[in-house]
Amino acid sequence: MTVAVKDLFDVEGRRVGAGNPDWLAESAPAAHTAPAPAALLAAGATIAGIARTDEFAYSLAGTNGHYGTPPNPAAPDRIPGGSSSGPVSAVALGQATVGLGTDTAGSIRVPASYQGLYGIRPTQGAVPTDGLVPLAPSFDTVGWLARDPETLLAVGRVLLPSRDRRPFTRAIVSDDLFSVASVQVRSATGVAIADWRGESDLPPLEERSFDAACLPAAVRDFQTVQGWEAWQANGPWISRHWDSLNPDVRSRFEKAAGYTVTDRDRASVRLAEFAAELDRILGDDLMLLPSASSVAPTRAEASLGGPVVERARAATFALTCIAGATGRCAVSVPVPTSDGIPVGLCLVGPRGRDLDVLELVARLGGHEAR
Repeated sequence: MTVAVKDLFDVEGRRVGAGNPDWLAESAPAAHTAPAPAALLAAGATIAGIARTDEFAYSLAGTNGHYGTPPNPAAPDRIPGGSSSGPVSAVALGQATVGLGTDTAGSIRVPASYQGLYGIRPTQGAVPTDGLVPLAPSFDTVGWLARDPETLLAVGRVLLPSRDRRPFTRAIVSDDLFSVASVQVRSATGVAIADWRGESDLPPLEERSFDAACLPAAVRDFQTVQGWEAWQANGPWISRHWDSLNPDVRSRFEKAAGYTVTDRDRASVRLAEFAAELDRILGDDLMLLPSASSVAPTRAEASLGGPVVERARAATFALTCIAGATGRCAVSVPVPTSDGIPVGLCLVGPRGRDLDVLELVARLGGHEAR
């Protein structure tokens, strides 16, 4: 297999750019390859190339004013999704078998949804993040994408710790969560849910209510902790290079610079309470929900951080923070739509059961083939 590596990972002899030309100019060639790409190389893969990222991985759009926006071959007039935009586009174009990226708040799941690919955010801490430019270490994960579920699983067998596996007894769905998404996304994922119900060898679905009114507060708390950590990780450099940032990313770092330790601590407490309630609801079950709140905005709408992208980002965050806050694994699965614009269904699984979810997704792929 060939791997497109997001431009955040150390690769021996290469400089990391983090989506910013000034950062690239000041970087020294890496002395070692980060554990995740090194493990894939040791398993027989080759690196096809280093792929673009949104600056410092601080976006879900995939736009980059320095280098241009990577293509979305599944919907050429639409943005690719970020921040793992480069690896995703490389896989969608057939330039690589695997896209190796990161997911802090949706940066694998969202572009997978926008481009009709399979993508996983693993359990928090399951894959080492050493040798990686951090965004928010409490939430950063190393994830990957592929065109088919078998490849996604094959990579998981290399990168994920091996554990005893067991089937899931149920999958939870909640109309309250699906209501966060657009009509277009609800329609496509609704068909996928109906198809799931018709398969006797898939975990039975169970409807549960979920108070979606709590999500905006959880998003604010997640973004507060994320922002505070992002500033701790990159603020000293950014404070000397404000003019090098694209406007959308600069505005996020400007907000992040204002967070205090007290802000972080209070948000962390509330976020832990939110995560505990989710754990109470989910237990050892799956949860199904949209991977993103909408289809990919058009390039014309986006215009690098425009209001359409920001609205889509805010609504999508309400869905992606469920796995992010709890540290659970999450896999985005492409579902067909009537107009051909990609949409993703997300399977959120218990911590440590990543391979169980990946094997279930491979079974889903077999159902689609039939």
